[in-house]
Amino acid sequence: MKLAMLYAVLCTVFMLTLTACAADNAVTATPAPISNTSTESNSTTPIALAKPRLILQITVDALRGDLAKRYAHMLGDGGFRFLMQHGVDFTNAHYQHANTETIVGHVSLATGSVPAAHGMVGNVWFDREKGRLVYNIEDARYHLLTAGADVDKKTEIDPTQKAAKVDGRSPAAILSSTFSDELAEHYNGKAKIFAVSVKDRGAVSLAGHAGKAFWFSKSSGEFVTSTYYYQQYPDWVNQWNARKPALAYAGKSWELMQSPAKYLFGDADDREYETDFPGYGRTFPHPYGAADDKYLTTRLTLSPAGDELTLDFAKTLLDNEKLGQDEVPDYLAVSFSSTDYVGHLFGASSLESEDNIGRLDRTLADLLAFVDKKVGLKNTLIVLSADHGQPEIPGYLHDLGIENSHYFDTKALDKTPAITALKKKFGIGEELIEAYFQPYVYLNHNLIRDKGLDQAEVEKAVATELEKFDGVAAAVSSIALRTASLPDTLLLRSILRNFHPKRSGDIYVVFEPNVFINDFDGLTVASTHGSPWRYDTYVPVMFAGAGLKSGEVSRPVTPYDIAPTLSAYLGVKPPSAAIGNPLPEVLGY
Repeated sequence: MKLAMLYAVLCTVFMLTLTACAADNAVTATPAPISNTSTESNSTTPIALAKPRLILQITVDALRGDLAKRYAHMLGDGGFRFLMQHGVDFTNAHYQHANTETIVGHVSLATGSVPAAHGMVGNVWFDREKGRLVYNIEDARYHLLTAGADVDKKTEIDPTQKAAKVDGRSPAAILSSTFSDELAEHYNGKAKIFAVSVKDRGAVSLAGHAGKAFWFSKSSGEFVTSTYYYQQYPDWVNQWNARKPALAYAGKSWELMQSPAKYLFGDADDREYETDFPGYGRTFPHPYGAADDKYLTTRLTLSPAGDELTLDFAKTLLDNEKLGQDEVPDYLAVSFSSTDYVGHLFGASSLESEDNIGRLDRTLADLLAFVDKKVGLKNTLIVLSADHGQPEIPGYLHDLGIENSHYFDTKALDKTPAITALKKKFGIGEELIEAYFQPYVYLNHNLIRDKGLDQAEVEKAVATELEKFDGVAAAVSSIALRTASLPDTLLLRSILRNFHPKRSGDIYVVFEPNVFINDFDGLTVASTHGSPWRYDTYVPVMFAGAGLKSGEVSRPVTPYDIAPTLSAYLGVKPPSAAIGNPLPEVLGY
């Protein structure tokens, strides 16, 4: 009986999610024409699609949809400009789920679906059965091949490290198939599938269940993997790691590409509200540290150097694994993480972010030139997007006269007079709020049960009080999400799409626009993403290569459309929980 009830709840939530997404997309059912000089782009007859030898999926962590064009003066010809001028550039792409964090976006790109279906509701969540916080891709069954490569460094700017105590990684927690899984299945395991990133979750998510993933270990300064993928490293990986490319940066610094006068933010290098990371500073040049500095590798990831290391490893992988060299399409996902880390420290509107975009552009150009040499861009279908956008720093907004931006102190949630009054009302003398892990408040279930209280009543009462806090836009009870007893608004739809009965917390908290939390693992950072507001949902979607005709498309699309589009292009079935729609401009309609 309990299983039947749970199944009914899950079906209801998933169907509500699909209905909400369909409602949001209803206005885009008829695609607008591409802005293209060719008249063939409006044809209703599909062109004959040549099967590519390689699918290259590029993800730039935290690349807000406007940043490449905003810093166009930093761009060369072979990176972003190539994608914009020789591909299909969708300029109005937004996620439709509420928690815009790294794992959520990466898995949404991989599956073409929302967290309610693929299960990755946040970078971390509190597992009630285990009684602890879990990291999204932790898996004790599959330890890392490099001993000590998962050692937690206290200087991380990433809260997921609070949960990363399990020596092991796998994609087991992803509840949907990915495009790469479907590609492997379609070609009977003959398609070569790889993913590379500085972040483990950036690689594991896109490799899916059937591919192989590598990521950068700050502890070892190497690219590593787990026994889920290999029992021992391929020789070429050992050779790459033996070169110790990270040490080539020792004693050097991140320096500006050009003179300050050529930058939009050239006269705004030293701002007190930027993060002064130990040994790194707020101003150029940013030193990486000596070879024996234990934080050398961490500083590399906080700069364009992290992307450069990822590029070098990806090129080595493509060459040694001989991707794109036969008639069976192969898949390579490369997730570049530096834009996210730079944004956390300095914000999107900073000299560091501006220079980083310029260096990222060179990195992209290098990657595309290498793929052209080894495979041929005419034989490669390229897609570039991001896992989420990023906001502005409150200090920067204050400089512009926008004063309604500030940081929210989550540690005070259980200590305010309103919550104290609730404790008195319910006869509770202990802490009612057990924890807050973005974006969820977790209540003390044992306490509520021992007091004989009604869980739904307590959740509703706490949510009501939380909504009275300065800076809180909405606080939504999970009981209300389970029963769908909520008004039909865009914000609540996005929260519903983030809801998974077994993983979501008790109350989903949404802060007002430009209100943020900034305490990540003991380090105060300048900028944080994770909201349902447009600056966090706005990302680029660009397809290029494989003979695609160029054009700019301004009609609304979503990143969930990418996986179904790749599936349709290759003629494979879409991922199991996909809700996105194939993009006709890419398919030649």
